[in-house]
Amino acid sequence: PGGSRLLLPGLWLLGSVSCLLGAAGGDRRKVTLHYNPGSNSSSVNLLHVRAVGRSDTLHYVWSSIGAPTVLLIYTRSERSALRVNWAKLLSASPAGAIWIEPPGSVVYATAVVFTKVFEYNGANASALSKGQEEPFYPPYDLAGFSWQSVNHTVNQTALTAQFQGVDTSDPGGAFRNGTISFQVTAYEQGGRDGPLPRLLHTANSSKVEFIMDKVAPRGNSSRFMLEVVTVEEKGGGHKRLQSVRSIDDEYTPTIFEMAQLVSGPRNDSIGPNFFQWKTTAYGSRDASRENAIRCRYSPLQTANRTLPGPSIAHAYFGEGLGRSHSVAAINISFGGEDGEVYAEKGYLSWSALLGFGTPPEDAFSPLVMAIVAVGLGTPVVLLLAGGLVVLFARRKHQSQYEPIN
Repeated sequence: PGGSRLLLPGLWLLGSVSCLLGAAGGDRRKVTLHYNPGSNSSSVNLLHVRAVGRSDTLHYVWSSIGAPTVLLIYTRSERSALRVNWAKLLSASPAGAIWIEPPGSVVYATAVVFTKVFEYNGANASALSKGQEEPFYPPYDLAGFSWQSVNHTVNQTALTAQFQGVDTSDPGGAFRNGTISFQVTAYEQGGRDGPLPRLLHTANSSKVEFIMDKVAPRGNSSRFMLEVVTVEEKGGGHKRLQSVRSIDDEYTPTIFEMAQLVSGPRNDSIGPNFFQWKTTAYGSRDASRENAIRCRYSPLQTANRTLPGPSIAHAYFGEGLGRSHSVAAINISFGGEDGEVYAEKGYLSWSALLGFGTPPEDAFSPLVMAIVAVGLGTPVVLLLAGGLVVLFARRKHQSQYEPIN
């Protein structure tokens, strides 16, 4: 009985953690993927991910028309539908070519645009973090890439698709055998990814994985950096860049930081939107601790920002982005002292989550909680065991005593 009492707190703690991890998943959604809805053409890519809940719908619109972009639109209707005017979308003035019906169901909308990939000389690994200038090569403008048809990569079972492109104006031959890709994954319910960095996701989120494969570096100490631009209507909430620290090291060894951009309405009924990533990338398809590449990120840039180049963000939000909308940018750099991993392997992958509602937050894992429970329980067991030994010895000593007559 005494041992059972000692085990109960540990079991209760483990059960509580399991409940918390399950609750982080949120409700289930019915997810469908539609390639170029309303068009028979495969010369351009637009992927509509529709995630229907009990009384709402999340629309993710991924496209490589212009710069690779995802629109996230949250509606208060399970019947809301995406509409695309293809002639207008592919024209020089695409404003208004993408909309949701009924329009009154839209609660919030934002866009994340992947605009450029920079390459710089990283021989002095600490210079960039100190704000010092590094020699930059001409950037790769992703709006000018040629992208393969996504249609043959759409997997309705795994809820994945891949945008894969090459730089058509490649004078140095860096893309002779190389590609840049954006792997998209949707979720029907909460859980944790199997491969590293094992991101914890909810049914209200979707994942994008940025991949550089065999793109030839233009220098002996090249490092790469991805420019990410976010767009939303003014008044939608203040954009905040947050760093979330953790001591839990089971799921992503040696990585103790989660970075996230959070903005949008903040109340109990709606919640914010988020763009979240762990500060690590990997230099192999089989991601492991040995090929981890450290990620750094710049301060959030919001002053006098405009959205450069073409994008489907213009098709939804309209022209003149920057005056009537909030535009912010951040640079994610890959590699410092560990940047040589890409030179050796020719591969780099980095994952991020885009979603609506409260961002997922790692709790203590069952393994960590078990270790803590054992660590706290062992002294108590030893103390009780010592007390029993003393009590038994005292009784034994008393039982052997015989009074003198």
